[in-house]
Amino acid sequence: MSEQAQGATAAYGTITGRMTAAVMTKPGEIILEEQDIPQPAADEVLVKIMAVGVCGSDVHYYEHGRIGPYVVEKPLILGHECAGVVVACGPEARRFQPGDRVAIEPGVTCGLCSYCKSGRYNLCPDVQFLATPPVDGAFVQYITHREDFLFAIPDRVTYEEASMVEPLSVGIHALNRANFQPGGSVAIIGAGPVGLLAVSAAKAYGASRIIVSDLEEKRLQAALALGATDVVPGRAGDPAGAILALTGDLGVDLAIETAGHPVALKTALAVVRRGGKLSIVGLPPVDEVGLPIAEICDKEIDIFGIFRYTNTYEQAIRFLSAGAIDMMPMVTDHYPLEQAQDALERALTNKQGSLKVMVYPNGLPE
Repeated sequence: MSEQAQGATAAYGTITGRMTAAVMTKPGEIILEEQDIPQPAADEVLVKIMAVGVCGSDVHYYEHGRIGPYVVEKPLILGHECAGVVVACGPEARRFQPGDRVAIEPGVTCGLCSYCKSGRYNLCPDVQFLATPPVDGAFVQYITHREDFLFAIPDRVTYEEASMVEPLSVGIHALNRANFQPGGSVAIIGAGPVGLLAVSAAKAYGASRIIVSDLEEKRLQAALALGATDVVPGRAGDPAGAILALTGDLGVDLAIETAGHPVALKTALAVVRRGGKLSIVGLPPVDEVGLPIAEICDKEIDIFGIFRYTNTYEQAIRFLSAGAIDMMPMVTDHYPLEQAQDALERALTNKQGSLKVMVYPNGLPE
């Protein structure tokens, strides 16, 4: 951590000086680099980043240098699940003041297109999303961000929890898109971080039954701790058959597929009841996956594609503030910014043991 950055936080107002950034120069290589502390534009806020969760997309960029059409063509700062404290505001930024603790929604949209105006701003074609090439992310001590994509967090919500509002929002959006109602049943196929947070979201929504399937036993145990009522090991026999047996062969009201695998998608479809719904979150490694169209039509299944989220942050923060969700058990690994590469390697290589790896750009919490 740069000494200038440490000293810069001592006084509020315009912050100048240098800061440390963890920069991916090529796949598999992260270097520490001194940069100027950015200055907020008129409608922006300067945020001191306190916690950043390592996302699967960060790991994918780190390992492969691309995700679909998004290709890393120049040095890039990763990290988009983030939270921090406001230290300076642009002249037209009025919603926050220095000292405010905030969760950061990473996708800044245009606000002018038909998608933004209709409330589906996650589909905005001009979104600038942190850590999506060529936009730098939050493995850095300070970032500037437009104030309407910052959300105040109360003192009882930790910076780690606030950073995980981002993946939690994916689960909330999957439930919202399917118009999920209290008392309904859910099957979540895949218990990575997004799947586990979908468990938390389903519990907060009042699901009567939450069935989770995954290959890893540690993740299944985490799902139970977060509110799952039943878990089904994916390695043992027929997970779809086991889930159906738990429901008396009726199936669930909603299946959420988060694993991003054709087999998981097949399982999710198989366990949806007649007239039920499927939300697809995970992206398989192939562009096309065969679907049982006759079954989908016969059961009249509604299928929803899930792309990030929209209008979810305030709802997620309310859940956290009310104590409806406890996400801290998910945080298994803690790294300072200087060890950002170690954090990415941990998330890449320790899928059996690590749930959420956390990076702290301004020092580990006491």
